[in-house]
Amino acid sequence: MTLDSSSPEFNLVSLPIRFIRKEILPVLTDLKLAIVLLLVIAVFSVSGTVIEQGQTPAFYQANYPEHPALFGFLSWKVIQVVGLDHVYRTWWFLSLLVLFGASLTTCTFTRQLPALKAAQKWQYYDEPRKFNKLALSAELENVNLNSITSLLKKSQYQIFQQEESNHLLYARKGIIGKMGPIVVHIGIVMILLGGIWGAMTGFMAQEMITSGDTFQVKNIIDAGAWSSQDVLKNWSVKVNRFWIDYTPKGGIDQFYSDLSVLNDQGEEVNHENIYVNKPLRYHGVVFYQTDWGIAGVKVKINNSPIFQLPMALLNTNGQGRLWGTWIPTKPDLSAGVSLLAKDLQGMVLIYDNEGKLVNTVRAGMSIPVNGVNLQILEVVGSTGLQIKYDPGIPIVYIGFALLMLGVVMSYFSHSQIWALQHGDVLYVGGKTNRAQVTFEREVLEILDQLAQTAKK
Repeated sequence: MTLDSSSPEFNLVSLPIRFIRKEILPVLTDLKLAIVLLLVIAVFSVSGTVIEQGQTPAFYQANYPEHPALFGFLSWKVIQVVGLDHVYRTWWFLSLLVLFGASLTTCTFTRQLPALKAAQKWQYYDEPRKFNKLALSAELENVNLNSITSLLKKSQYQIFQQEESNHLLYARKGIIGKMGPIVVHIGIVMILLGGIWGAMTGFMAQEMITSGDTFQVKNIIDAGAWSSQDVLKNWSVKVNRFWIDYTPKGGIDQFYSDLSVLNDQGEEVNHENIYVNKPLRYHGVVFYQTDWGIAGVKVKINNSPIFQLPMALLNTNGQGRLWGTWIPTKPDLSAGVSLLAKDLQGMVLIYDNEGKLVNTVRAGMSIPVNGVNLQILEVVGSTGLQIKYDPGIPIVYIGFALLMLGVVMSYFSHSQIWALQHGDVLYVGGKTNRAQVTFEREVLEILDQLAQTAKK
């Protein structure tokens, strides 16, 4: 069965196609739309770096109260309703990426590819009058067409000449410049696809692990709709040691974690000392050093065995971080002392039950308190790790590489030169799409050499 152009069935089929061509494609290929989408994506991308992502509702309620709201409108309710606490995985942000990618793709097929095909098509100028429409042209007497051929080849031009006719010539170079915008569009689309794929299939976790402990990643705080934690199976991570380097004035210089990746038999398969900006990577999962804390303190009372007591982060109302614990000094827990620490340098403060400072000691020292000998052996640190899995990152990297390559390609000028041997007169003309001054100098240099050839 065939459809005639006058049949109702043909009109039903062609109507949606006609609507897409006349109504949708002009909108998608509009440069103003692409610019607006790019700006909107940039604004919300910035908001995702300014507003902490993937935190608990209590965090946003504490940091973004309703009264007073930040900028008069930005409160925790607005953040959670709009989705600014997980911007990159919201349906509207992903929709913006898809729409921007569709705009670039449509522009590539409707504008850039036809422009490249048009640049690849050419014709000889077989009449002297055709050279008049060129901005740069000249007439040389007693010059042979073969003379310009060798000069153009030296300037890296590609020569086209009819076999049956030796009086017509066309030369060009820089066609790669016409491919640059296409490569740029492909690179941007790949970046968008990588971002979408990572947002839908990746996840982020946070762990606070005591030095010496082994753990498996379980505390997932943000994950995409298609995310799977299968990549975390059959291996674990051991924090061999956590330590902090301090400046001479007592400030933190850098904090480190010595990590080992263990297989399901407990064998080490990877090892890395990580610090800020130097993560551990394993099977696409990246472990970043982001935080630290005090997990506990190792003490000994008289001749007792060494035991480790946990330390909790205290509420200081924004006056710095402080950890504390209570150490019993009697078997019936009727008496004890409080121990406070603010860093891992080993300095601890000991207070009695009435809140009076008893003494200040360093790790390794012992003091008498409540009739017993209390020895502080070690303040045990804990490392704060942020764990990310983003399978879209390789696609994004390839997209950035193509984007940079396309930008470099776009700087190449597409230059064209025509020549016509008409009797004893050689007509020469040319044009370029950019770097007009450089092209003019190049053509004038060629003409000067041809003029010298004519004099000889």
